[in-house]
Formats: sequence, structure tokens, C-alpha cells
Amino acid sequence: MDNELAALRASVGRLHQLCRGLDDAELEAQSYCREWSIADVLSHLGSAGVIMRSRLEDALAGRATPDDFAPSVWDEWNAKPARAKADDALVADEAVLEALEAVGTPDRTRLTFPMGPVTFDFDQFASARVNEHALHTWDIEVVFDDRAQLPHDATAVVVDNLGLVARFTGRPTGAVRDVVVGTTDPAREFTIGLAVDAVDLSAGGSGRAPDLVLPAEAFCRLVYGRLDAAHTPSVTGDAAVLDPLRSVFPGP
Repeated sequence: MDNELAALRASVGRLHQLCRGLDDAELEAQSYCREWSIADVLSHLGSAGVIMRSRLEDALAGRATPDDFAPSVWDEWNAKPARAKADDALVADEAVLEALEAVGTPDRTRLTFPMGPVTFDFDQFASARVNEHALHTWDIEVVFDDRAQLPHDATAVVVDNLGLVARFTGRPTGAVRDVVVGTTDPAREFTIGLAVDAVDLSAGGSGRAPDLVLPAEAFCRLVYGRLDAAHTPSVTGDAAVLDPLRSVFPGP
């Protein structure tokens, strides 16, 4: 867990350094997410931070989070002007990080967090914030630096938490095959199982050489729908499988 919270602390610092001082025109610029401005990405992170902090407080108190809480937060943040979205997001971002860091070991062991059809333990709950935070920080950073990559510490967390993302966002394309993917920095191996009506991403290979090897940060972006041709590093193996996989993983 220390690695996850350290990665989140670093990602928060990265985001704050990146966004402090942005003027109104820059906040209104389109982020990597086609439908969101930079302010909208910050609003998403800020509102998610408010919701996460409330879920944490509720779990610590042994009470359920009301079903209508998240929609009410989204409505509030969607109504904010761009400047308030940005400024308030950085405050909420720091607040949820501090709340996570303040949870002691006994509570980390006992807490659970129902999230729709799945239930997270504390480590999974915190790791989910790392995933979201690192990818959305990249959505902003790449606007200013076309060569931006996910940082290594965040990548090391995200790459081991891709199965759930693929489970909910993977889109079958009609292809039926297994694609073995190897990653570097850190080294991992995955099998992407493509079926007519399902997509499965599991850790480990199938006993054969990988079809494709690429940096782990790039694989994370692929699964999150952020590996277009212009932002793809050099890969080894069958690069032709990238385009089909981009269709399989359009992003959350």
C-alpha cells in the first residue's frame, strides 16, 4: 500500500505543478479527451475526489453512502465555471489524498467499499484513484507536451490493475483469438482473450512468445483508450495487432 499512496502523492504533485498558473484560455482548451476541456478533466478529478472522500468517511463510520450522493456532486461540479472547476479540484484532490494517507493499518485491513457490482478493499480503493489520477493527469499534460508519458511509479501501480478496467470497457469486435502482450519497465505479460461477445485481460502469458512487446506505460494507455498512432512509442513484434486492440479498448 505504501507504493500506491506514494505514487498517488507524486501524481497529485505532478498535477498541481502542471495546472497551477494556467490562465482561463488554457483551462478552456481541449484536453486529450475530445469532449472535455482541461477544466472539465480537473472537474472530473475534483468531483471524484469529493465522492471518494465521502465514501471513505462513510466506511470508517460504518454507514452506507446514499445512492443519490454521487449524482448530486456531479451536478454541483458541472455547474461551476472553468476557473472554479480548476481551483476547487486541486483543493479536493489534496483533501482526498490526505484522507487516504490518514487511515491507519487496522482500518485499512477491515474496510470494504461497495462500488456497483464489485467490492473493493482499501488497497484496491486507493489503487483505483491512482489509475484515474495518472491517466487524467496525462490527458492534460499531453496538451502541453506531445511526448508525455505516464510516470514510472504510477505505471507500476496501474499496470497491475488493468483487468477490471478491461472487464467493463473492453468491446468485442467479433474477432476470436488470444493476443499475448509483454511489457517492459516494469516487465509483465498479459493475455487478451477476444471472444465473439467478451473481452478478457488476464495476467500471464499462454506459454508462447508475446505477439507484441511495448513499454508498460503505453500498454496502460492502450487499455484506457489513449494509444493513438501519434502517441505510440516503438514496439517489437506484430505491430499490426495494435489497431484491432485500439478498437477493443476505446477507453472508459
